[in-house]
Amino acid sequence: MGIATSFLEYSFTIGMTTMSGRGFYYPTDTVLGKNARIYVPNRSIPVVDIPELERGVRICVCDVDGEYYGVFGFKGEGDGQFMWPSSGTVDSSGLLYFTDEYTDRITIFDTEGTFVDKWGVHGSQKGNLDTPSGIAFDIEDNLYVSDTYNNRVQKFTKDGQFIECFGSEGHDVGQFALPWGVTVGDDGNVYVSDWGNDRIQRFSPDGQFLTSFGQHGRGDGEFYRPAGVAVDQEGYIYIADWGNNRVQVLDPEGGFVVKLRGEATLSVWAENFLESNVEEGMARSKANLEPEVKFFNDDSHEESSHIEKYFWAPLSVRLDDTGRLYVTDSNRHRIQVYQRGN
Repeated sequence: MGIATSFLEYSFTIGMTTMSGRGFYYPTDTVLGKNARIYVPNRSIPVVDIPELERGVRICVCDVDGEYYGVFGFKGEGDGQFMWPSSGTVDSSGLLYFTDEYTDRITIFDTEGTFVDKWGVHGSQKGNLDTPSGIAFDIEDNLYVSDTYNNRVQKFTKDGQFIECFGSEGHDVGQFALPWGVTVGDDGNVYVSDWGNDRIQRFSPDGQFLTSFGQHGRGDGEFYRPAGVAVDQEGYIYIADWGNNRVQVLDPEGGFVVKLRGEATLSVWAENFLESNVEEGMARSKANLEPEVKFFNDDSHEESSHIEKYFWAPLSVRLDDTGRLYVTDSNRHRIQVYQRGN
């Protein structure tokens, strides 16, 4: 299993690269259902687009033990379909809500993947959406949505009735430059990944600015295009630092705690695939998975593209009830899972 730090320890990996069926292809989020299943939106569009093959865009359903339960939500603009799925969340009854950045709507499913409802209208007026990304419920089943291209966060009832919104385009406190991930802490405060401003902002439940953490950079506690954010019961803040290809953890006051670069091993699915495909398994066994590369620059994307265990474009961080951290490792088509240390 692997070491990470005294705060977080690597546990295992879920997923492998496939355009269809059991596996992921550019996953965007890890949605933890109330039925112990995991719902993973994938938004890759195949080079050769043959709709009847149902490849690329889909929601893959699995669990932490590697069981596979099927897929739903394929490419299209009809009921229960997606063009560019982004994030998901679960209401108190267990229904699944997903954002679609292309169609500017929220689509709702039951736990078996059956379409329930959809809502959302493109625009810039209150209650309209333009490229919705992050999505999260509070304890009262109010839904917060990162309305990315409108540079605001909107609050709705679970059936899409507008309640209020906060934020505007800019760089001052309380303003946004393409907000992405959003989460709600146990105290009801709302945390937003302010992607273009390279910071995390915290707001009260009614949208009053409280504080912000971070600035542009590669140092500890600095960010380059933060994508996802999660908060645990103790108030620790977990950030998918997308542009720096890492995950950072801050304490409740915003102080730096630890950073993770990635420790992935083969998933159960990948092990099964290599056992069945002997030649590929043999080739992998002889490969140098941690090569010494003379990089042309110090961009972390360059390093991540050559070293398999590292995060490469982590988009989302999620926490389950046991404290496990799920990192959606998008360009590696997998989820890396960590556990709090002793």
